[in-house]
Amino acid sequence: MDGWREVRETLREFALRLPESYEDHPWGDTVVKVNKKIFLFLGVEEPTEKWRPGVGVKLPESNGHALALPGVEPSRYGLGRSGWVTIPLTGPLPETEVLLDWVEESYRAVAPKRLVARLDAS
Repeated sequence: MDGWREVRETLREFALRLPESYEDHPWGDTVVKVNKKIFLFLGVEEPTEKWRPGVGVKLPESNGHALALPGVEPSRYGLGRSGWVTIPLTGPLPETEVLLDWVEESYRAVAPKRLVARLDAS
């Protein structure tokens, strides 16, 4: 398995363990949602000429830190203005724990307070 595939799968599995999260496939992409809101963009399964492996998360607190890393950029379609960043999975990456923290931060940013409270209680 390619290294980026392992990282992508680790993030996916982690996200799906968060309270009431589920996988969906709008636009042919894989996303993870909570309460019908996306908190993790995983993209398509296979790279194409137009798509490179990467993930998108909403980082209201860690946005500046993430954007300081090589290759990380504000997400397109106006999402970057709301704190969304796109992290390429090829090339240098922060530690997996940092990526998992960012997935959790994104979850906390979009999940209802009752679900965040459940996460805090566990």
